Amino acid sequence: MYSALLLTVVVVGAAAWETVPSPEQYLDVGDFYQYLHEPNHHRQTRQLHGNTFFNSDGTSGFGLSAPFGTSQKNTFSAIGGANFDAASRLQSASYGLAMNNANGHGLSVTNTHIPNFGNQFKAAGYANLFRNQNHDVSVNAYFAKNRPQLPQIPNYNTVGAGVDYMFKNKVGGSVGIAHTPYFDKTDYSLNGNVNLFRNKGSSLDFNAGLSKSVSPFMPKSSWQPSTGFTFRKFF
Repeated sequence: MYSALLLTVVVVGAAAWETVPSPEQYLDVGDFYQYLHEPNHHRQTRQLHGNTFFNSDGTSGFGLSAPFGTSQKNTFSAIGGANFDAASRLQSASYGLAMNNANGHGLSVTNTHIPNFGNQFKAAGYANLFRNQNHDVSVNAYFAKNRPQLPQIPNYNTVGAGVDYMFKNKVGGSVGIAHTPYFDKTDYSLNGNVNLFRNKGSSLDFNAGLSKSVSPFMPKSSWQPSTGFTFRKFF
């Protein structure tokens, strides 16, 4: 009986987990941070700025950053954003604080509400390892505390890390991994993008990637491809 109950909780929990945007999906906000750190798009401190994005699958979203303080090399900002599905229904809404360093490093803490699931607290950081006129390499890592609204699923943690590479601010790629001990689930992702058009106010990118989730409760696991276009409007 105990085994059957445990299996039921795990199956229900796994189903609930599928309703949560994957860690890679939150990189929509990460891409926004990347935009803020591109030399061509630096703006004055204490000015509200952000972007809106539209994907070819119909999903969309926006991100905002409002700097409120600076030190010699650091900028402190209030941040927020939201993602919407193809039917314009809210997928997630986030708010938090961020610290960005002039050398390409940063930290952030955010709280995200996910309808029909619950909330997620996330502490994240990134660091630039190398940058010149042609190449840009950075690493990132995060810890997330998931708080489901479903009574049969307790709070659980997810940790993740990744590496990002960009060539001439035109062609990029990333590798990411995330692990959720409660489900014994590991997510892998490989993503690439090519910028097709960019000016001070907008950009158009082609994106392609592969993702895979591995867990004892998912006997069949294979790489899932994805492709699409993303248009961004900066303000």
